[in-house]
Amino acid sequence: MALGDALTNEQQPNRLTVIGKIADLLDRNGIDPDDIGKVHRVNVWQGFHKDDNGEAQVVDLVGVTLSPHWAEGPQWPVIQPGPQVRLQPRKIKPARADGWHDAMILPDMQVGYYRSRAGDLEPIHDEEAIAVALAITADINPTLVILVGDNLDGAELGKYRTSPAYQQTTQAAIDRLATLCAELRHAAPNARIVWLAGNHEERLPRYLLDNAVAAFGLRKGNAPDSWPVLSLPYLARMDEHDIEFVPGYPASAFWINDRLRVIHGDKVASGGSTAHKYLGNEKVSVIYGHIHRREYAARTREDRDGPKEIMAASPGCLATINGAVPSTKGGLDLDGRPMTRVEDWQQGIGVVTYQEGDGMFAYHNIAIHDGWAMWAGKEYRA
Repeated sequence: MALGDALTNEQQPNRLTVIGKIADLLDRNGIDPDDIGKVHRVNVWQGFHKDDNGEAQVVDLVGVTLSPHWAEGPQWPVIQPGPQVRLQPRKIKPARADGWHDAMILPDMQVGYYRSRAGDLEPIHDEEAIAVALAITADINPTLVILVGDNLDGAELGKYRTSPAYQQTTQAAIDRLATLCAELRHAAPNARIVWLAGNHEERLPRYLLDNAVAAFGLRKGNAPDSWPVLSLPYLARMDEHDIEFVPGYPASAFWINDRLRVIHGDKVASGGSTAHKYLGNEKVSVIYGHIHRREYAARTREDRDGPKEIMAASPGCLATINGAVPSTKGGLDLDGRPMTRVEDWQQGIGVVTYQEGDGMFAYHNIAIHDGWAMWAGKEYRA
């Protein structure tokens, strides 16, 4: 801010005169001296003007440049950044706390094939996604491995019309599942492995009941406690790898602890809301398959002991998501082979860290994309 005024020739341009003139300037301009923050410059010089008689008069001029105190910032203490702190890096070695276990949740693989024009078998399961799931399982070394079902697709055993490309492929699928059982045991040598029946595993016994009822339930001679010879656990050699099979979809289920159970599932809702369907009915947390989508939802309810939270989650699938799995949205070319069509499905697996009994648990969903996943800071590629 700049102010200026003139001193008459009779006034002495000394310091007191200048100070008095500055005070007059401030008063005439309505400026309180307490509002002045800093005086930057004071200039004194001479000039001329004509008096009433037209005579030239010499005058001394004063100019002041100043700024208000608020232009220099607030006068009270303001919030400042905290002190700069540098801590020495510390190595932390993760350790499994006593009483905690890991469970792997492996969802719908839909193992099966169709034949290309050249007659070669093309998988409708995703070998790369399965390889990633097995690699993560091996690294975690879990206490439990739970397959939620629909690991056999059984396209030519279903109730829907099957094109020639999918026929005569069931044996190849059984062979792949037998190999899968060996791979599962190799990846988790100390785990309890449980295979839940899904609606696709139920295709084989239903096919027998509808088309060859005399063969239903047949067993090896003098082995009444063995699996029927035309059942999936027998054909896939599950017993040889100590894999438990739980039949009876949709009633089949497995409890990880008292607060969390795993089912294949029989509910489907569009728009990612299947989890909410389960939350509307379930009293405990549930992990389910069947829908081939990654979902998670939670709800907190009033309970006598206080708030109670339950969750419902689907880890996704390990099937191909390009339309090769026969579905109501799929299409076939004129030779009966699947047309490429992206499904609204997502690949993934689940990991549950849990305590037994009425203990706590933590659920983690690991997404798989094109044979790639990230878990615990490690990259996995098929």
